[in-house]
Amino acid sequence: MTVQPQRSENERADSDIGFVLAEPTLRDGPELWRMARESEVLDVNSPYSYTLWCRDFGATSIVARDREDPERHDAGRACGFVSGYLRPDAPDTLFVWQVAVDRDRRGRGLARLMLDGLAERLVPRGARALEATVTPGNTASAALFGSFARDHGAELTRTPLFGPDLLPGGHDPETLFRIGPLGRA
Repeated sequence: MTVQPQRSENERADSDIGFVLAEPTLRDGPELWRMARESEVLDVNSPYSYTLWCRDFGATSIVARDREDPERHDAGRACGFVSGYLRPDAPDTLFVWQVAVDRDRRGRGLARLMLDGLAERLVPRGARALEATVTPGNTASAALFGSFARDHGAELTRTPLFGPDLLPGGHDPETLFRIGPLGRA
């Protein structure tokens, strides 16, 4: 007899690829910071900010953990995340702030699985659009959001949002990707 581990209502197992999706907890904060730092493409914030994010925006974010496996030393460890929040002036819009996947877990569709899992959780709660910013050279994010829009039957619009005049220090401009409406029958 195989016993399945108990999962909270905020966790979902994906047995096909071996990950558990859940709302992040305080203990995930340092792991989110690590993944952002190791991505070598994300703007890295302080460890404090990632831990605070897990506390204040856990309900609008998602973390992927390796499924429990007694032969793996890192079973249950966070290996991907999507951080997001509902915009205060547009509470039906989920803004995706960062998406990261551990280097050795990339290429398995984990980023898309997390984005779908987050939408699955938030659309029934009233989210009707998803926004994210993408720099011009970030083809992986552009492809991720493009496939998400296509597969959800939603329109994707791209508009310049932040130019170099607003992002000092040589930061690339950011283009707003807006996907919606979500949750159409």
